[in-house]
Formats: sequence, structure tokens, C-alpha cells
Amino acid sequence: MKKLLVTTIATGLLLVGCNSTKTTDKLASQTPIATAIDLSKVVNDKAPVTINPGRFTEQTVTYRLPRVVQGTYSVSDFGKYIDDFKAVDYKGNELPTTKVDTNTWTIANATQLDYITYNANDTFDQEVSGGIGGEAPFSPAGTNIEPNNYVLNLHGFIGYFDNLKDSQYSLDVTAPADFKRTSALQETGKTVSNDGQLATSSYFAPRYFDITDNPMFYGDLDVEEFQVGDIKIVLSVYSPNKVHTAASIKAVMEKMMLAQKAYLGDVNSTPRYDIYLYLSEEKPDSPKGFGALEHHTSTVVVLAESSPFEALAESMVDVVSHEFFHIVTPLSVHSEDVHYFDYNQPTFSKHLWMYEGVTEYFATLFQVDQDLIDNEEFYGDILSKIQTSANMDDSMSFTVMSENVLDQPYAPQYYNVYMKGALIGMCIDILMREESNGDRGILSLMKELSNKYGKNKPFEDDKLIEEITAMTYPSVGAFLNTHVVGGTPIDYSVYFEKVGLSLDKGRVKTNYIQNDGVLIFSPNKETMTIPFSEAVSNNSFWADNGVLPGDVIKTVNGKELNMGTAQTVITGMYMWQPGTDINVVIDRAGEEIVIKTKTTQSYTMGIKLAENPKATAAQKATRKAWLKG
Repeated sequence: MKKLLVTTIATGLLLVGCNSTKTTDKLASQTPIATAIDLSKVVNDKAPVTINPGRFTEQTVTYRLPRVVQGTYSVSDFGKYIDDFKAVDYKGNELPTTKVDTNTWTIANATQLDYITYNANDTFDQEVSGGIGGEAPFSPAGTNIEPNNYVLNLHGFIGYFDNLKDSQYSLDVTAPADFKRTSALQETGKTVSNDGQLATSSYFAPRYFDITDNPMFYGDLDVEEFQVGDIKIVLSVYSPNKVHTAASIKAVMEKMMLAQKAYLGDVNSTPRYDIYLYLSEEKPDSPKGFGALEHHTSTVVVLAESSPFEALAESMVDVVSHEFFHIVTPLSVHSEDVHYFDYNQPTFSKHLWMYEGVTEYFATLFQVDQDLIDNEEFYGDILSKIQTSANMDDSMSFTVMSENVLDQPYAPQYYNVYMKGALIGMCIDILMREESNGDRGILSLMKELSNKYGKNKPFEDDKLIEEITAMTYPSVGAFLNTHVVGGTPIDYSVYFEKVGLSLDKGRVKTNYIQNDGVLIFSPNKETMTIPFSEAVSNNSFWADNGVLPGDVIKTVNGKELNMGTAQTVITGMYMWQPGTDINVVIDRAGEEIVIKTKTTQSYTMGIKLAENPKATAAQKATRKAWLKG
């Protein structure tokens, strides 16, 4: 999963701030559990769902929708989006059911159960109010039911019987015949109604995991395909106002993913990979959780439709590169917690530093390795992660945080897996390069772990660090035990010195809402306005355009900025690129000032990571191996 920093920035601004369950013989027949979603009978954004499990041999059975889904580290409670739950016997009569909790129903007289039926509400519409009775699922894990688009993250529609998660599933999806439909789930057939208006696509899933692991897009889609080595990439885009096209985004994705494949080399775990991009409108009921969620052979991405193409392209590179690298970990290297995932009461691995952190590190490193960015830009990305991480709890054990990620005080620290987690990967990489005279790095380590385990064999969580130490060097084990298991903060200068880099003060690039990672706004809760802080004087773009501390932004490109619109507007400003046309109206003590111009690169004074001219030959050689593999 990758949440974009902009969501965290905007939220911060407003605040200122198991074991495997074995299938038992409870069915007289082991035929697939037959499920169906009918998109032709949607009413009030609710889609009817039917589940036919076959015949049970016990009196009471339990059916659940997921409380938590894989790849996310928060509670989603998909059961709260289910209405009109009914169990029907073979004579057409309704059977007694009991809703045990938000996500769980028990069905009495289950030996007589023919099927269950219910309506599944979508989650996108609920985000503005924080979901039904609490927080809504992260948008890329959510669902959408609209006339022109259906985001079918199937865990929001299809549940499971406690003892049948390993059973096979069949799925029929009925929709208007003219809908485009994309899914990596195995399609077994397609039928069209007599009048030609409706089409039912049939799919097969070996077990419930494959239901949750294979999202679908239906509706008014723009679809492009391209080849990356032996992998077919299918890009499906929904842009409600046709602002962006799959063809334009394809060019960006193709260049990036070819570079990723070149970097990964012989890692090749799937013949097809799907990218589902939902572009969100600027409406109250549109999804706001920008980012992506990984699956074994696909990723769902939600971004803003209003983004200029350059900003959208940058975000797609950021999030899709991260998600695609998940084919290494946790998809090919993972613990028993992941392999035997419990959707209701999950346990979590201690090693989010590897699942999310190393993945994020790869998504940053490959770009300089494959010459998509230069060394200076890479150093800037690394430094930005250090600065953002410094705002988190740097003395918290990463393994303890990972294992308890749903709980306080650990849940608020989750975002650090993308920052300090990536930096942990960097330090291990540098140590391995130094120890091996440049021959080995963290990518080779992950390949070795993939070869030993793979997607069907989990590792023992408590033994991973011991195993990595045996596969690498004592220095790597000491680092992990000191800084990952233990809470000792990392002195990054020690690792930069090994590759001939130094931290110096100087003029550095920044964006239009921060100075070197620090926000340049000071929200006033009494007036409900968002004035610039003193820091704006040290942001070259705003200073050059005459902005002063205390100035209040009234509108940005015609959109009012206030506490209610801050997330959308500030996110848009964060994504500005040099050369963007802007029109900003400012209130200075009652005087209206208009700034209508093109953005230029903004600078501030801060810490700069630079190549040390006095670096030794050995340091330079280690740096070259680090950056260029």
C-alpha cells in the first residue's frame, strides 16, 4: 500500500497537524461456492449480491465480510456497508440470522440453507463523512457503484464462511453489455441476454484469497496494453470528465516499468499485471484517499482528476513503482501472518520495514539506477525521507510498531514505514555493498530470500533477522538488532560517509507549501483561515512574488481555501511543477492582492546531501555500486 504524502500533509495542516484455518467436511459437496453480483439491478448505489455455498452438514454457520484486508494496516469493516442480509432455505423461506458484530452473521438451521443475499453499498460515497459509523476504507481498498464506473474491490462485496476460506469460488458479474470490463481473475465464460442488453461474465477463484486479491473495473473505461518483458501490462483508466487518457499515461508507465524490469532482472512472478486508475473529481462525495493498494498481479490507484498531467505522471511513477515492486515483498517473501491472513482478527508481521520500507526504497533507488533521475535528485529524495521521518517517533522499535500497527500509540507511526523503513533498506544496502566490495546489495538479498521461499512458502517471523544475518554479514545483523528491533535512532551520516556523501547546509529545492519539509502555513482556528507563517519569507517563489507572513490565501485558481477545502487545495499546490499557470488571490489585512504567474522552482536554505570532493577511491567505488548496481 502506498498513501501519498499530500494526504498526510493536509491532515497535519488541519490538526495544527493467525494460523491457517483448515477446511473441514461441512459440505456434502465440494463444488465451488457460487457467488453473483448484479450491476444491472443497482438501487441507491447498492448492488445485490447472492452467495450459494452448497449444502452444509452442521446446524449453525458463520459468514463474514473482512474487517481488515491484506496490504492495509487499518480497520476497514466492510460489513458495515452490507444491508438487507437474508438467508433463504430450499423452500424459499427466510432462515433466522443473527448479526454478531459489524462484520459477522450467524445462520441457524444451516442444513436447510440454499443461499444468502444482501445489498452491498459502496464506500467512496461515505468518505466525506468518515464512513458509516467510523472511518471509511482507504480509497484504493474501497468500492464504487456509479452508473458509469464500478470499482469492484471484491472484498467489499463477497465474504466468506469461517471454515471455507480455502474452498473454490465461482463469480458471475452481470452488467450492461456495452460496459468495458477488466480483471486479472480467470474468466471462464460470458453469456449475453436474449435482448442483447446485459452480459454476465463468469470467473473462477481457487480460494477466498483470490477473490480479495483480484479487483475489477467495469464501466466507461479507457484501456491500453503494453508488454514489459514477458509481462503483459493492462492499464484501465476511469476519468469521469475525460481529462486524462490511458494512452498518455501509458507512455509514462511503459518507460517506468521497462526500467523497473531491467532493474529487477530475472524476478518475474506473473504473466499479466493490471493497473486500475480511478481519477477522482473535486466533489464532496468523491474519494480523497490518494495512493494505491498492491495485489499479487495488480494495483488499484486513486488520484485527483484535476491534477495537471505532469503532476499526475509524477504521482503515477511514485505509487505504481512502489506497488509493482511488491511482487518481491511481501508477495514473494512473506511471513506466516501474511500467508495465513485472518480477515477478522489479523496478526501482523514484525517486518513492515521490509514489506513497505524496502519496497519504497526500491521504488526510489531504481530511478537513479536506470537513469530516470540524476544523483542530485536521488539524494534529495533520500534527504526528504530523513526530514519527514524526523517528525515521527524515532526511538520506537520498528518491529514492535509493525506487530501492533492497529493499536495506539503505534498506528499514528504507520506512515514512517515509507520514510524510515526505506532508510533502513538504504543502510542495509550500503552495508552490503561495503562488505562485498560492491558485489551484493539488498536487491540480491531479496532475490535470495525469494528463491528460498517464494509465494507459497512463508518464513517464520521471529527467525527472519537471524536468517538475514546468516545470509549476509554480522554488521547487517547488528544494524537490524540495534536500529530496527531496538529503538536506537540511526545516525545516517555514518552510512553516507561509507559512500562519500556529506550533509551540508545550503540552498536546496523545495515545493510551494513547505520549506525543507516544514509547512509554511499557520492555520488560525479562531478565524478558520490559513495564513502564511513567518517561514514564507524563506520560500523563494512566494518571497519573489511579494508574499508576506500573515497573508491569507482566499482562492487558488478560483477555488476557495478554507479549513473544509484545505485537503484538496493544498494537495493541488503540493503537486505544482515549475511552469504551472496559477492565479492566487491573497487577503492582506483587507487588501486583495492577485498573483497571476507561472511557477518557478522554489528554493530555501536547508540541509543538503552532497558528494564529498575529498571522498576516497574506496568510498567512490562503493557509491557507484550502490547507485548503479
